[in-house]
Formats: sequence, structure tokens, C-alpha cells
Amino acid sequence: MALVLGVDSSTQSCKVVVRDAESGELVRSGRAAHPDGTEIDPAHWWTALQTALDDAGGLDGVESVAVAGQQHGMVCLDADGEVVRPALLWNDTRSAQAAADLVDELGADRWAELTGLVPVASFTVSKLRWLAENEPGSVARTAAVCLPHDWLTWKLRGAAGSEGGLESLVTDRSDASGTGYFDGRTGDYRPELLSRALGREVELGREVALPRVLGPAESVDGPGFRLGAGAGDNAAAGLGVGAGDDVVVSLGTSGTVFARAGRQARDPSGIVAGFSDATGAFLPLVCTLNAARVLDAAARLLGVDLDELSRLALAAAPGADGLTVVPYLEGERTPNLPDATGAVHGMTLRNATRENLARAAVEGMLCGQRVGVDALAGQGVSVTGVRLVGGAARSEAVRAIAPTVFGVPVTVPEPGEYVADGAARQAAWALRGGDTPPQWSPSGDPARFDGEETPGLWDRYREAADLHLSRR
Repeated sequence: MALVLGVDSSTQSCKVVVRDAESGELVRSGRAAHPDGTEIDPAHWWTALQTALDDAGGLDGVESVAVAGQQHGMVCLDADGEVVRPALLWNDTRSAQAAADLVDELGADRWAELTGLVPVASFTVSKLRWLAENEPGSVARTAAVCLPHDWLTWKLRGAAGSEGGLESLVTDRSDASGTGYFDGRTGDYRPELLSRALGREVELGREVALPRVLGPAESVDGPGFRLGAGAGDNAAAGLGVGAGDDVVVSLGTSGTVFARAGRQARDPSGIVAGFSDATGAFLPLVCTLNAARVLDAAARLLGVDLDELSRLALAAAPGADGLTVVPYLEGERTPNLPDATGAVHGMTLRNATRENLARAAVEGMLCGQRVGVDALAGQGVSVTGVRLVGGAARSEAVRAIAPTVFGVPVTVPEPGEYVADGAARQAAWALRGGDTPPQWSPSGDPARFDGEETPGLWDRYREAADLHLSRR
């Protein structure tokens, strides 16, 4: 039995799954935590990966590996392959002004045309501009820029790899498409945009190296196994969840809304990112900073656990009697309000109950994701159903309330490590070859939830959320 291994190196932890390459059957798994923070020494990711591999019984029998990782994180390496400074993660917002400056210099329309993206604080191009302006010494030492999944793949090759040094860095088009200096239509980097970020002309491969972009089923040699191209976390989740034509709403640390598409999105508003997927197609995506942790905060405020929060939310009437939560607890990326804070609107003596507050928190979190669903529809994506995944999708209240917010049927697959599963599926693809990834049977039929859209809920949320935009 040929085995493949998928890695999910996320913001909070590292998960690995070992699966049968032919059937997709889970053989073993492991995990390890990452430290908190938005600025992390990549060595922590490597340590966590080793711990997770040990927890999963190691690499015995594994013939192919692929790594999926959190997008956008900036990892700078010097000429000897040493990390120049701690990596800035996607959720580090210190580069918000740098992003705004880049947009002002080139124009949102031009950025969307060239890359499918409009810079925000999350993207690598914005973080590099911040670095150039605030740490010129770090920029002077930087000989290569890569992303978390690129760096871990490189380390798994044995750091220097079989081809030697920085030249052995590889990536895939899904993760490259989130940098802000890559064109997913052509599959090429745009060095003029990298130069703009760094504030000086750079020649790729000479002054600054970028990872070579592998095709979806392409692989490189590892120490005793194949290494697939890997992917950004959302692209890997798309492979792992088997969503078909559904829009995927993923409720983890961040909220992401995405769907497979045949063309690159170009949205000058910056709401829809024109990413690439892990199959050779595209992945229009909307990301919010606030998802599952909104529920954590509401539970903490009410002094209950998540199960009790769910019970309280379901005990309230739809619409929470007019109480509305705008969940910008960590600032927000969609809309682009990095300094925003959360708010409660419409509170009265009548509706100020624990049940209504619990429901308003769930509805507010889901309304934050509906912004993304509607934005995808505006880009031509057909929204006939939503597939709900991620940690918060385990909440009974979230599952039941979701169709009343989205207005379409919602399916919830069996809980799983979809990002790691997608990476494992890609590893199997790299092992087998061919034009399409292997077709693995799902572990169980997804649960389906139906419900009528709650009248007035979306309008009240939009009105409350628009107040934040009016105060910019």
C-alpha cells in the first residue's frame, strides 16, 4: 500500500495526515501547536512539523508528501539560507499604510489587472514595502523571499535540496498568487511589482530569488520520497473538501469564502482576491479576519462554554429581536478596516438578554461571511449552495442559523482536516501523475441544513456595518 502525507501548517498549529494513495483512507495522523502571535520565527513551524510527524508515526512507508500553509506570510532568507527576521504572518496589520501607499502609486484598477489583487496589509507585497521602509538592514540582507509552505517544503528537501541552496526553493501557483507580484493567468512573477515593493530595481534570480513555480501535479526529490508542489491553505482545502459547485465558507481563525472558477477574478474594490487554485484553475476568494474567535469572545463575555453559547443562541428568535453584532474584533480585512473595533447595535431594555446576545454574535459572524458570498456572486460565481467547514462549523447554532443568513441550502461535511487532506490528495496526484487529482470517496455524507432567510437581518447588519465605513 503506497502512502502519502499531507501537511497543514496553519496559523495556530501543524496537522499531518497519512493516507492510502489509492483510496484516500486515513491511516494515521498527528498534530502540534504553534505559538501565538503575528510575527513568528519559522523555526517554530519546523519544530512543530517534527513533533506532528512523530505523533503520526513518522514517515515510514510514505512515498509522497505535500505541504499546505497559511498564505501571504513573508519569510526572508539571506544568501546562506538563514532567516533574516521573524516572519510576518497574514494577520499582521502593521503594513496597512504600506498597502495603501502601493495602491495610491499604481491604482487599484492596475493592480487588479496585473495580479487579480489589490494590496492590503495581509499580502506579501505590502509586508515587503513595510520592511523596506522600516528595516533597510533586513532588506539589504534578503537574498530570497518565500512563503511558509515554500520554506517548509525547502526544509523537507534537506534545506539545500538536491539542486543546491536558494535555487531549490519551490512553490505552486495558488500560494504565489497571494503574494501581490504574480500573474496567475500567465504563471509568471511580475518583477516590476517586487521592485516597487522593495523600493529599488531588482533582478530575479540575481539580487532576489523567488521560488520556482511548480505545476499542480509536478514534484521534486525529497530524502526518500517525492515532494509535491504544495499549496496555500485555502486552495488545499478546496481539494480536501470536495465542494463541487458549492461556495465554500470556512470558519477558522479567519473566515474565507471561495469557489473554483475558470477565470481570474479582477475586483478593483479589493474585496474579491483573484487567487489561483491547486488544479490549474482559479479561486476567487474573500477573507475576513473575524470568524471562530468571535464565538470564543462571546462565550467568554457570557461566562459560558461554546456548547452553552450554542444553546443560548438557538433559544433566541431569528434576528435576535433586533440586536446586531458587527464582529470587527481584530480590525477587518473585508471591508479593509484594519483599525476597526467590534460593536453592538440596536440594544434595548427588551432585547438585552443572554440569548439574544449569543444569537447576535453567531448571526454577526455569519453576516460577515455573507459579505463574501455576495461579492463572489458579483464576480459571476453561481451561489446555489454553501458548504460550511472549519472549527466553528461544529457549532449546532452555526449550522442551523447559516441558511437563515445565506438564504441558500447549507451542507456541512464530516469534521476533518481538510487542508491537510487536500495536501495529501495533491501528494497522491504527484505520485500518480495525470491531468486531474485522484478521486477519493468522502468519509461520510454531508449534513444538509435548510431554512428561510431571516427578514430584515441582512439589511440591519449592512446598515450597522456601513457606519464603520462612514467613519474612515
